[in-house]
Amino acid sequence: MARRKYVVGNWKMNGLSDAISEAQAIFSAATGHQSVDVALCPPFTLISAMVAAAPGAAVGGQDCHSATSGAFTGSVAAPMLADIGAGVVIVGHSERREGFSESDADVQAKAEAGLAAGLSVILCCGEPREVRESGGAIDFVLAQIAGSVPASFDPHQLAIAYEPIWAIGTGLVPTVADVAAMHGAIRGALAARFGDVADDMRLLYGGSVNGENAAELLDAGDVDGALVGGASLTAAKFVPIIAAADALG
Repeated sequence: MARRKYVVGNWKMNGLSDAISEAQAIFSAATGHQSVDVALCPPFTLISAMVAAAPGAAVGGQDCHSATSGAFTGSVAAPMLADIGAGVVIVGHSERREGFSESDADVQAKAEAGLAAGLSVILCCGEPREVRESGGAIDFVLAQIAGSVPASFDPHQLAIAYEPIWAIGTGLVPTVADVAAMHGAIRGALAARFGDVADDMRLLYGGSVNGENAAELLDAGDVDGALVGGASLTAAKFVPIIAAADALG
């Protein structure tokens, strides 16, 4: 079965209330690209407004706590995201793994919490530059996958996003062959562990994706979409990526 392309915008810590108009423009344009699924993950403060401004659109959170409630000041639980209309959550982004010292076990627990709350989960993995240059990128990422992916899940509710840390926001991009090799290795590892379930899982690429390189990257082997950072903040930059995915769908 062919996997639908999936393009997700991660707004990170960007966007005030006036940014909702950009989200509306993105989702409006996305309706013209029927073979691709589109989601936006804004800051928590914008989720409710974005859900209200774009009924039926896929809106998500950028992180969640592994607990459903409790004394965790400043944290957001997965059921809270679902309660305000989010349908998606990103877990394990490198900026969380590195900046907040999240372990593979932490990421796995968050993924499990997201799935239990009925959210679709995008689980991130990726290597730093020194690991890439040493030739250990695939082993490093597969170890993250082994430690982070839940033991059981609906393959249509869990996507894996490969984001080489050294390419995020730097303008540096792996070769298409390197991207295809990594995605193929991830698919193979998932198949070895979960069997045919791996065929239904979508693998996304992230790391300096833009309108100019999207078509080539999205056409690489086992790449089913993109997790996009800065280029997802405006319709002018994000819609060309959606269009490139649609053309391949």
